Amino acid sequence: MNAAAPLTVTPCAEAETWDRTVNAMGGHPLQLWGWGDLKAAHRWSAERVFVHDASGEVVGACQLLTRAVPGPLGGFVYAPRGPVFARAAGAPGAVRADPAPAAIADAIASYVRTSRRAVAVSLEPDEPAGSLELGAGWRAAHTPVLPARTLILDLTQSEDELLADMTKKHRQYIRKSEREGGIEIRPVTTIAELDACLEVYRATSARADFGLHEDSYYRDALTMLGEHAAVWASYVDDAPVAFLFLAASRRTAFELYGGMNELGQRLRANYALKWHAIRAMRDRGVTRYDLGGLINDGVTTFKTGFASHEDVLAGSWDRPGPGYWVWNRGLPLAKKLVRAVSR
Repeated sequence: MNAAAPLTVTPCAEAETWDRTVNAMGGHPLQLWGWGDLKAAHRWSAERVFVHDASGEVVGACQLLTRAVPGPLGGFVYAPRGPVFARAAGAPGAVRADPAPAAIADAIASYVRTSRRAVAVSLEPDEPAGSLELGAGWRAAHTPVLPARTLILDLTQSEDELLADMTKKHRQYIRKSEREGGIEIRPVTTIAELDACLEVYRATSARADFGLHEDSYYRDALTMLGEHAAVWASYVDDAPVAFLFLAASRRTAFELYGGMNELGQRLRANYALKWHAIRAMRDRGVTRYDLGGLINDGVTTFKTGFASHEDVLAGSWDRPGPGYWVWNRGLPLAKKLVRAVSR
């Protein structure tokens, strides 16, 4: 196909078709239908669009979340870990060069511009930093939504290889928490089980001083993500002491939420729990395990012990619309509030 051939953007209204396509293209779980439904139930709206080349082939897909912003600025349009790009045949993980990702991004921005008033379109591709080059008109966001710095485990490795890449302390704590304290790790599949985990989450929030959504948000996440939700908890005497909530597409598992109470801390329950989740995702056929971002806190220190490397993704890129400079410079608090509800 000629790189200059026009691209067409069309909405998708069928959840099964959408998820099948996103999974076939190696897309991120935050681009799956259920994540859009979750955000639409909590102050956003969601639209899913396919990008077709001149032959009609789908070469890109993008779940667009829109949040109203103050005054006449319209909405902030955000693609969490999107767009999803077609992959090159015979090159696992590599984005196809034709059409260029920049052309796909431009087509999506043009579609948004002609369909609504948007102060910005913010794309956040799940691709390595430096691997994509967006064209003129795109600028790195001053306030990224999800952190670009993260740690992604390669689950095509054996369990022995994954363990060998951890710190010695992490291997020791995994073995210790697996065999001591009477800990049992079980899947969390019901709202009642999740509610018990939310008690643990509230204790974690109070201890670490971070904000939470309302309980209904996490209940909706479990329900709306459906088979793409993966939740486990560590139990002592049938009560959860730690939990971990992931979203998973065919290619990628992504950590969303997790916490532990004081007993879980003493037993280091989070070590064995995370290792359990990593192995479970590997057994499921997932090939990438994203620990959900590194932001220079105590949790980051814990996460980085699971591998000897770090990853940097492409980050958040804005296509400015009318009023962008007011939004970007004059309304920092409003912008922070809108971007802060990414999960």
